[in-house]
Amino acid sequence: MAKDDSTPLAHGWRRALREFMYGLTGYEIAHQALEMRAKLETLFMLGVYGDMLGVPILPPYYGLRLLPFVVPQIATWKRGVLRERELGSDHEHHLHGV
Repeated sequence: MAKDDSTPLAHGWRRALREFMYGLTGYEIAHQALEMRAKLETLFMLGVYGDMLGVPILPPYYGLRLLPFVVPQIATWKRGVLRERELGSDHEHHLHGV
């Protein structure tokens, strides 16, 4: 009897190989893209709703127009922006080329 290629064992090996290749090539890129998105989102929130923290940048009209879309994120954003940090704590030290 010939072994079928769609057996659970073959599927497991393909999945393991696919995850290994993703970790080898795409994981760091995906991680940096998520970090960049979070930083840009924080910058956007600061620009639009900075007056909540005492940083008036844009007139409140635009903030009020966008308020219904960002209400769930405001508490998390305020906590992240007002958290005490040390100089250089934003950056993880990636071991590039090691």
